[in-house]
Amino acid sequence: MSELPPPPSIADGAATDDVVAWVAEHLGDLTREGADGVTAGAIRGGQSAADTALAGLDITGYARDRSTVLPVNRRGASRMSPYIRHGLLTLREVWDAVADAPSRDRSRYRDELMWQEYARHLYARVGTELGQSLRREQPRPQGWTAQPWPEEMNCMSSVVGELHDGWLVNQTRMWLASQWAVRAGATWRDGEDEMFAHLLDGSRAANRLGWQWTVGTGSGKVYGFSRWQVNKRAPSLCRNCALNDACPIENWPDDDLGPAVDGPDLNKAPIPAGPAHVEGQGAEQVWITAESLGTADPALAAQPDRPAVFVFDEPLLRKLRLSGKRLVFLAETLGEIASTRPLEVRRGRVADELSERALATTWAPVPGFSRIADAVAPVELHPWPWLVRPTTSSVRSFSAWRRSH
Repeated sequence: MSELPPPPSIADGAATDDVVAWVAEHLGDLTREGADGVTAGAIRGGQSAADTALAGLDITGYARDRSTVLPVNRRGASRMSPYIRHGLLTLREVWDAVADAPSRDRSRYRDELMWQEYARHLYARVGTELGQSLRREQPRPQGWTAQPWPEEMNCMSSVVGELHDGWLVNQTRMWLASQWAVRAGATWRDGEDEMFAHLLDGSRAANRLGWQWTVGTGSGKVYGFSRWQVNKRAPSLCRNCALNDACPIENWPDDDLGPAVDGPDLNKAPIPAGPAHVEGQGAEQVWITAESLGTADPALAAQPDRPAVFVFDEPLLRKLRLSGKRLVFLAETLGEIASTRPLEVRRGRVADELSERALATTWAPVPGFSRIADAVAPVELHPWPWLVRPTTSSVRSFSAWRRSH
């Protein structure tokens, strides 16, 4: 059993370096870089940062520029995803915030929010099986002998550098996934793990779905990465590449699909959604999870003065070896919570740390939540803030799911 001091609060004047030092001291041994290598990522955590980002959200030009990679000032991506992933902003809040945007941009942006919701529905339905190829095996091309993401390719080294800062536009996520699995033939789950370790918005739902869609294991089409995409989206990368005259991705890769697999049932069936209304009462403390850390978290919001508890899952973190910047983002968020209500921060096995407590919590659409909740038996369970509440539908594809929503 291990109780930690609450992280410093940026809202109360602490600096990011103070939070980095807190993570290095208390969690550094669980990180990929080790205590001496912990740094902050490209996007700051915390409710105040999320609220500022939402207040400044302007998606004018999004439909045209969302896939632009370079120059950076031409990118149309909103960078809201880390806040959405950790529940600092709900999909509904972001959906409503773009109501007055130009119609084409609003429609395209809301499609992407629905994609995030689809990923959550799919993950709620299949759980850990999302880590297996859903419909087909991945392609296994022959002849690639370099590393999956070769440093000598400027497009790869530049994008991997951004990945190590914690955030990527969707276009370059597809470049990395296709280069890793479709071009180089490396196992897609290994690449997905590598990306997940660094992304501040890393979720198994969205990350695994994105990889499966790109490499053809969860769809009927392979996304082929070649020099054409780089020249279209970031031409300066090719111009400044040492391999400009000997590009190993000059031509399209083979786009043959892998053989069919006997994956989970994705056809029309009920999707777990959690309670529609609050169940139970009498909790003395709120158990907050990494899925829902915002002030609008239903269990937190129900009683603004009720003490909260958060547990850094030591066995899981030791296994995952996430980059320290992901833990800095969480610590920045927890520090702000601790400035508004009593917060107990612990490190250990979650079920053990929470045993024999009268807890309120918000249901979450991830398999780990159900496993731990079964062990700790919260006395008060709050609904998840769905954008579209699951019912019975097919999750075989986004288009099939979208037709019923």
